Amino acid sequence: MASFWTGKRVRLRGIEPDDWTALMRFADDEERLGDLLHPPLSAEGYRARAKEQAAAKSDGDCFQLAIEAVDTGEIVGAVGSHHADSRAGWFEYGVTIGADHRRQGYAAEAVVLLLRFMFAERRYHKCEARIFAHNEASLALQRRLGFVEEGRLRDHVFLTGRHQDLVMMGMVADEFAQLHSMGEL
Repeated sequence: MASFWTGKRVRLRGIEPDDWTALMRFADDEERLGDLLHPPLSAEGYRARAKEQAAAKSDGDCFQLAIEAVDTGEIVGAVGSHHADSRAGWFEYGVTIGADHRRQGYAAEAVVLLLRFMFAERRYHKCEARIFAHNEASLALQRRLGFVEEGRLRDHVFLTGRHQDLVMMGMVADEFAQLHSMGEL
């Protein structure tokens, strides 16, 4: 049997200390996209962050994984779950793909692997995603995966000098099971 964490295009794996350059590149890409604006970290800051993530103990159902291209072994993005509430049965997830690897199916496959784990193995009932309203590509990805818009928080975030809407999207386990195999990709 192939690894649960490997699909046709991607393999999800833990963050390694040597991934710091890719993480730095992804942060730059997200800033250019208008999805993230933090004070810049130094190269040493990214090295320390990657080393910390590589050595971190599991935080329950909140974790970040590298997305590695199966054919090249190159890290093309990151995906993770956060804000998990096991009692209520919901979690949020996030995904980022490097600019030179977008629109090649990596994000969709990585998200399906993550959701399959969280729904089938960890028994969560619902996944939520928060997307900036201006990020049409991410909104389209969520819809293709089966997420449904549940609401819009108007002028909820302040980014790049103005307030912007945040779109709340969700999917429950039964909807996922109808659209995506709970077995192999």
